[in-house]
Amino acid sequence: MVDFSEAKEMAPFLQEPKAMYVGAPGKTGFLFMGFELDKKGKSIMRNLDRRAPLIVQQELYFDAEMPEMPCVYILSSGGPNVDGDRYEQNITVRKDAYAFVSTGAATKLAEMKYNYSGLKQHFIVEDNAYLEFLPEPLIPCRNTRFISHTLLTVAPTATVFYAEIFMGGRKHYDKGEAFEYDVISVCSQGERPDGERLYREKFIVRPNLQTPRILGIMDKYDVFANVIVMTPPDKAELIYSQIMPYIDNDQKLALGITHLPNNAGLLVKVLGMEPGPVKNIVREFCSTVRQVIKGKPLPKEFPWR
Repeated sequence: MVDFSEAKEMAPFLQEPKAMYVGAPGKTGFLFMGFELDKKGKSIMRNLDRRAPLIVQQELYFDAEMPEMPCVYILSSGGPNVDGDRYEQNITVRKDAYAFVSTGAATKLAEMKYNYSGLKQHFIVEDNAYLEFLPEPLIPCRNTRFISHTLLTVAPTATVFYAEIFMGGRKHYDKGEAFEYDVISVCSQGERPDGERLYREKFIVRPNLQTPRILGIMDKYDVFANVIVMTPPDKAELIYSQIMPYIDNDQKLALGITHLPNNAGLLVKVLGMEPGPVKNIVREFCSTVRQVIKGKPLPKEFPWR
């Protein structure tokens, strides 16, 4: 079970839910996926262990630019995340293998009265392996509490593209719920297989204590994307040279890029007003990364996504 009870920001939200207790069956999702090359050199999902409400079906090979790449979608049978949900997701991409992972729909965080929802993730990417992780946005409702911790264990010769997109709330619901959640706490850290720590980033948003609507945080924007690319230093420099930071006041979009510490890779931030344009920018950046690493672009998104 994932336990975030020691996080100070979650201390006000430790009351046991009145309906189903923390850790109840159906509220503790677990997922493990292991990708590797088969005897013919094809990348496949060799291992799968899942527990409700998380659902994963077999891998598909629909990528028009990389038809050899296994593509997997993570689904949930439990609807939105609610009080006391605890999820754990583990992905291992073994030596020379590659994979694309996403979610079937946006992750909705329901209104919460007692507890919080937590997500723990651990991705292991071995020598010369390649992973793209591009989930749909996270949408917090009013009074939501959410905390996540993601650990990326990446070999020096491997590449991982990890993205997460956060909505400010249900923008078009009722009169709008922009930044009316209680707390969102997100932590990401990277390390080498031998345990060498490379970087750690954590941000906590508590709109009731400090509004994000100020310069230096969200200002006028409603959507925020956080993208981590761990890749060898020479590849990182090639990618960095092709990305131009900008603020587009007409389109109401902004992008910034920087290097991660210890030659770990790159960090990109994207701001926008709607999820569609932000997703497009993230995918364009992913396409740049893929062309540098694999020599092939990312295909156009399906029109129904």
